[in-house]
Order: sequence, then C-alpha cells, then structure tokens
Amino acid sequence: MSRRNTRKNPARAARPAAAVTATSPCPCGLAAPYGECCGRFHSGPANAPTAPTAPTAPTAELLMRSRYSAFVVRDAAYLLRTWAPETRPGEVDFDPSLRWAGLEIRDTTDGTAFHQTGTVTFVARYTHAGEQGALHERSRFRRHEGAWVYVDGDFIDEADGV
Repeated sequence: MSRRNTRKNPARAARPAAAVTATSPCPCGLAAPYGECCGRFHSGPANAPTAPTAPTAPTAELLMRSRYSAFVVRDAAYLLRTWAPETRPGEVDFDPSLRWAGLEIRDTTDGTAFHQTGTVTFVARYTHAGEQGALHERSRFRRHEGAWVYVDGDFIDEADGV
C-alpha cells in the first residue's frame, strides 16, 4: 500500500489511531489477536525493549497484512522500516479523515521463504470523510538484507478483475 503524501501539512496532523490493543482482533483479518499477529512485527515480542528486535514477516503476504495493520494503527516507523530504500518516502503522512475498514487478499504470486520477490493483490476498504471506498492494488515485494520489503504497487480498476 502506497498511500503516502510526502508534503508537510499541519492541518493534516495525525489524530490518534484506532483503538487497537494486543488482545483486539487483528485489523488484517486473520483470526489471531493483534498482539500475536501483526503487532508482533510492529513492536516485537512483549519482552523485546525496542522495535529493531521485532521479528520480520516471513512472507510477502504477511508483510502486506502487517503493513495494512500499520496503516490502521498509524505506525509510521514500521511502514518506513518495511519500505524498499529506493522507493521509501521521507515520511508517512496519515490522513486524519481516513479510517481503514477491512482487508481482502485476492491473489499472491511467489513471496514465500523460497523466493526473492513476490506480489500480493488486495482490496483495502476504507471510509474517507464519511464516504466508503476501496483501494485495489497489486503490490510488489522483494527481499532486502534478508527481510521482505514493500517496493511499489499498481492500482487496479475494479472493472479489471483480480
């Protein structure tokens, strides 16, 4: 997901993120609670003092899911840490009027422990200024220093299918 805006805009300062706790359902849609699912990638195990010791997502799909959850909880540090250096913005600017409402993985290609690249096609539903919408994207991932990172993506028109 590339929802980014690299311009500083004080009027768009991030409001507090959605109330997601370690025991809340994970925003990514998997059955595990946030702390055991995407939260472990964001902040690491409960006994880890800093985020750099956090485990990394073992597949491109799990990285996609954890990045979606990072948008939900507004974890800019995680998003930047998991962005390929050549496409990483200087900062992530969250739109305070946007609320993520659900993730559907439509397709994956490669992206496992046996691959160096992979793609994940998804639909992320949201509400923006009271209007419902959906972001349909085919994201590209690759390994960087052994860990999966988001490279970029192509927006897909719903009429185009997968």
